Amino acid sequence: MGFSAKARRLPGRLTAGAFVLNSGLSKWNADEETAGRLHGMAAGVYPFLGRLKPKDFARLLSAGEIAIGAALLLPAVPAALAGASLTAFSAGLLGLYARTPGMTKEDGIRPSQQGIALAKDVWLLGIGTGLTIDALTDRS
Repeated sequence: MGFSAKARRLPGRLTAGAFVLNSGLSKWNADEETAGRLHGMAAGVYPFLGRLKPKDFARLLSAGEIAIGAALLLPAVPAALAGASLTAFSAGLLGLYARTPGMTKEDGIRPSQQGIALAKDVWLLGIGTGLTIDALTDRS
């Protein structure tokens, strides 16, 4: 893979990686209230997560975000792997957006005022998908 292929991926990897890494680091020592809020929202949409304790869920979410953020920031991690990881993670976030009552307007797509915080994660899906497609179709 040539330098130009890596250079065109750099802005997306840096911005998404820094954002996701920071999000994960901020959750690492989540208090009970924050952990409960995160867990409650996620378990409401993904019931299997209800088996976890809120603090355990917050710690696992944090570790996942730290791992994905680091994978995006480290050039040694292949773009296809980093992109696929970001795509899967952001798809889960957008699932929260789509399935949580009150997050969308009546049309079920456009965000309500409460849904903007989750709907904005669509850019993570775009970056992850772009990285994955670019890496898988790169002929250099």
